[in-house]
Amino acid sequence: MQYGQYPAPRFTVAHLSDVHLLAHGVRQYGVVEPEDGLRLAIDRLRRLQRTPDALVFTGDLADKAEPEAYARLRELVEPVAAEIGAQVVWVMGNHDERAPFARGLFDTDDDGPQDRVHDVGGLRIVALDTSVAEYHHGELDADQLAWLREVLSTPAEHGTVLAMHHPPIPVPMLEIAAVIELHDQGALAEALEGSDVRCILGGHFHYSSYSTFAGIPVSVASAGCYTTDPAPLDRFISGVNGHQSFTMAHVYDDRVVHTVVPLADAPEVSGYPSDVREQVELLSAEERREILSRKDSFFNTGLEDHSARE
Repeated sequence: MQYGQYPAPRFTVAHLSDVHLLAHGVRQYGVVEPEDGLRLAIDRLRRLQRTPDALVFTGDLADKAEPEAYARLRELVEPVAAEIGAQVVWVMGNHDERAPFARGLFDTDDDGPQDRVHDVGGLRIVALDTSVAEYHHGELDADQLAWLREVLSTPAEHGTVLAMHHPPIPVPMLEIAAVIELHDQGALAEALEGSDVRCILGGHFHYSSYSTFAGIPVSVASAGCYTTDPAPLDRFISGVNGHQSFTMAHVYDDRVVHTVVPLADAPEVSGYPSDVREQVELLSAEERREILSRKDSFFNTGLEDHSARE
């Protein structure tokens, strides 16, 4: 059903980041249970009207790179992906380590850069490993950039989405985080010049942010565990147990739309039950405009009373 000027998106991508799973049910900072955030995200994904074609996890999947944490991640995510028919894209983060990451998620002993290409019905998703052993900042070596240029030298049918943990953007709301940003971003910009990359997905900073890089839109997803408060009170840095979310990327032929999806439910103050959809779909376009857009229609004037009765 098309309600407005735009057709349905060609692809739907769920962008999750910074899961930070821990083995044996250990809590972060003695408070946060990372698995809770992942479970909430999975519940939200199951609710979506348009199920994702891909689940992209942009790094920091296991807080301490424990094999048990990677195993638990697969146990929770892969059945859901199979259920909704979505590909899973795992991306390395600074908390991940290449050897256990590769063994735990790909059943391989390859402990080199975890760069991979995924084909999602003609949409190419490139997972780029920006991790640096023993450090939290990001880097890309010459071999990785050469590999990326080679991959991008042939355009994909529906373009490319680049998924990486360290997003190549400024961090004005958390300036100290520039110390652990992706280094030498100019080299990456050169590798992307003239390519079919349509958007860049990143994480790392634990709050949602948006920018452009080399003319390409960048979307940074928040975290599923704890988040960074971008406006803390009398604190240099403040990690909080709240505001967790993931981001949906809807890929159209000529644009990508990004939407933040909070993990926690909130009290409903207005609304209609789901069976109203069928009634709306039976209406003509003119009827929908008069009922849904007209300010004095029963739909708009009765919404408050209807919600109170529910």
